[in-house]
Amino acid sequence: MTAQLTEPIVGARAEQPGARARVRNRPEAFTVVSYVVVSLFGLFCLVPMWMIIAGSFTAESKLALTGYSLWPQPFSLTAYRMLFSGTALLDGYLATLFITGVGTVLSLSCTASLAWAIARRMPGISRPLTVVAYIPMLFTGGLVPLYLLVTQVLGLQNNWFSVILPGMMAPFLVFIAVSFFRQLPEEIIDSARVDGAGELRIFFQIVLPLSKPVLAVIALFYGVTYWNEWFNALLFLSDQDKFPLQLMLQNLIANVANAATLPGSTAAQAAAPIYQLRLAMTVLTVAPIMFAYPFAQRYFVKGLTLGATKG
Repeated sequence: MTAQLTEPIVGARAEQPGARARVRNRPEAFTVVSYVVVSLFGLFCLVPMWMIIAGSFTAESKLALTGYSLWPQPFSLTAYRMLFSGTALLDGYLATLFITGVGTVLSLSCTASLAWAIARRMPGISRPLTVVAYIPMLFTGGLVPLYLLVTQVLGLQNNWFSVILPGMMAPFLVFIAVSFFRQLPEEIIDSARVDGAGELRIFFQIVLPLSKPVLAVIALFYGVTYWNEWFNALLFLSDQDKFPLQLMLQNLIANVANAATLPGSTAAQAAAPIYQLRLAMTVLTVAPIMFAYPFAQRYFVKGLTLGATKG
């Protein structure tokens, strides 16, 4: 009788792990809701971008009457033909690529070096450098001193470095790198110093390889900033062949719009696709920098969180 009673109990106990596994495999309600909300948010972000792309391929007459649409009808390449006619667009891309590439490399090098010097807490060096890096977060000298410094003192008028140098050091990114460097294991650095490694060798061969997440985040921030830069170019550049992409396309749209409003404008000028040109300009300026995000996406969140959790 006892054996007969224990068999169902043993069988029930044997079934419990499988039942628990099936329960654990079921998605939680919070997870399902989170996926739905994030998917809807992503859709809301993608729809406006798609409407801009579709509008850039829509005829000007349709845009003037109905505005944006989800599908380009009637299909038109007039704006892109105007933008790609001549070498102005190619010159703008070359200028922007130079400013973005050189500016990002120089900014990343200076930011990482300054952050490492502050993070080491070296007597007589780290504290003054911290003050120098923190002051620009509170106030700046102003536009006029900046213009006089770049044009009169440095002599960089009509030079691409006049666009690069004013934004080469972001204090916020410096302190993010400082927080990240201070979280690196001290044991690794001490062991390298015992083995005879100097500060430069420790920085280049140990610290930088371990800091790829935060360096990727900082490079992405600097790259996007330099790619979208136009105000400093407007101040310091006068040669149109050196205009970056954003400033060149802005001037193009302004010239077309102003020419179309003149009393003596021709029919071709009056019929210029102003709305379509603006949308095509947005696509041409935004699309290239969007390709940089997939390469840094795996480092982006990790670098921000690791650099901001501890001080």
